[in-house]
Amino acid sequence: MKNLRRLNCLISRILLPVRRSEPRYCSSVTNSVTATNNFKTRLSSGPRFQDFTGEVTGDSDKHCYLSAELEMGNSRKVYFETYGCQMNVNDTEIAWSILQRKGYQRTANVNEADVILLVTCSIREKAEQTIWNRLQQIKAMKKKRLKSPIKIGILGCMAERLKTELLEREKLVDILAGPDAYRDLPRLLTVADGDHQACNVLLSLEETYADIMPVHRASYGHSAFVSIMRGCDNMCSYCIVPFTRGRERSRPISSILEEIRMLSDQGVKEVTLLGQNVNSYRDTSEEQFCDSGLTKLSRGFKTVYRTKQGGMRFSDLLDSVSCIDPNMRIRFMSPHPKDFPDEVLHLIAERSNICKHIHLPAQSGSSQILTRMRRGYTRETYLDLVDTVKKIIPDVSLSSDFISGFCGETEDDHQQTLSLIKEVGYNVGFLFAYSMRKKTHAYHRLQDDVPVEVKQRRLQECIIVFREEALRVNSALINSTQLVLVEGESKRSAKDLCGRTDGNLKVIFPKEDVALPAESTSAPINAGDYILVKILSSSSQSLRGRAISHSSLRGTVK
Repeated sequence: MKNLRRLNCLISRILLPVRRSEPRYCSSVTNSVTATNNFKTRLSSGPRFQDFTGEVTGDSDKHCYLSAELEMGNSRKVYFETYGCQMNVNDTEIAWSILQRKGYQRTANVNEADVILLVTCSIREKAEQTIWNRLQQIKAMKKKRLKSPIKIGILGCMAERLKTELLEREKLVDILAGPDAYRDLPRLLTVADGDHQACNVLLSLEETYADIMPVHRASYGHSAFVSIMRGCDNMCSYCIVPFTRGRERSRPISSILEEIRMLSDQGVKEVTLLGQNVNSYRDTSEEQFCDSGLTKLSRGFKTVYRTKQGGMRFSDLLDSVSCIDPNMRIRFMSPHPKDFPDEVLHLIAERSNICKHIHLPAQSGSSQILTRMRRGYTRETYLDLVDTVKKIIPDVSLSSDFISGFCGETEDDHQQTLSLIKEVGYNVGFLFAYSMRKKTHAYHRLQDDVPVEVKQRRLQECIIVFREEALRVNSALINSTQLVLVEGESKRSAKDLCGRTDGNLKVIFPKEDVALPAESTSAPINAGDYILVKILSSSSQSLRGRAISHSSLRGTVK
């Protein structure tokens, strides 16, 4: 570290005078050439690489806290709290897998924990404020545990975005680990044991945790999340993700298939493939490299970056995954509309175990706002894609994301969003008021000029229209028979069970024994069972029905 600081110091002494001497905007070619020559002169007369390594001894980087023995957890108990998206759920499983190997134990009781780790989200200000409030609560708990001190850690996006503030603000945190630094958790905890704050928030161009098999602890044992890629290259103007999770890199397909086979052997009935931009998956590892063709985008869509060549694409992965277990449902989240070429849609339509649910985040119904958001499509292009999806997958269920009150949004832009919601007819929606994030394109180039009260009013209007349309779409399913994967008891009544359809719609139905396939006997319904349910009523958020019989994906009756 001393050598690194010395390197940074010397480079600053060389380059800083050059930066100060350059005008922000060069008024002539002469000024530019002069500045360049000055830079080259200072650089050539500066220190050589050997100047930074000459005094380094072989033992200089060996610290006592790096020993394998000291990094062992010695049965200390770790408590996780996970906030935000499904990717954070998977990150929690990865982090726990790493700590478990080092001898830590996991507890579901925060009061008996030796280490409390919060896996955080930074996508909106409200999400971050929730973490700040929680840290204050944990701080009070920590003050009462003087004999057995608690170590507090922040993991994930908030650690990456607010590292300085987290370390300095009232000294609430002992360790910080960014999304690409979970392998370093044992060392960070060892450093924290010496009453030092420890931090690693470096982003990686390669880290996918492909060699780490997550310890899956889903709410219901029948389902699991599988991360297939990390990061995002889309650089939408409102989004912090590329700055907190880095650039796109895909996990080798062989590693993904191995994990899903293992889950199938464990009896898992549903797998959700995860990624910040899941359908832009591309495995370019040497053994899997195939043709050199360009990325196929949805018709009329474009990117803000140079499209990649070669490799195994999302359609190749989806094809391979769906063949592992015909009785295992396959979902994926979160996709970008630009990455739905017809080959992906036809594959979804053809395979009975790939769920007929597609998330198409529109964000706005106004082409003007979509341009400011740098989404790569217009309203018309998006609606053309929706038409294509519905033609190829007639029984598809659609969901979407919308942002109310983005920079420069007018009442006309807002009305266009409302009309888009009505025209498409989504089953499920995720709607939020715009929250500006530092580092984003919007933060540097646009003005957050829509008043808070206007954002909230527009958001409520969007929610009302969304619920009206969802009720209309869901009502069309009344009297139909749906194949439901049972999750367990309903949260509202122990007399009811809850599950989800192929289209990811929640279904509530009475708990009762039903007939087994091709048998005259009946059997109880358990979590993880496939059940045929006749739909009797609907709301904007769920369906209600009555169980008919046990079934399977291969024995589904439409």
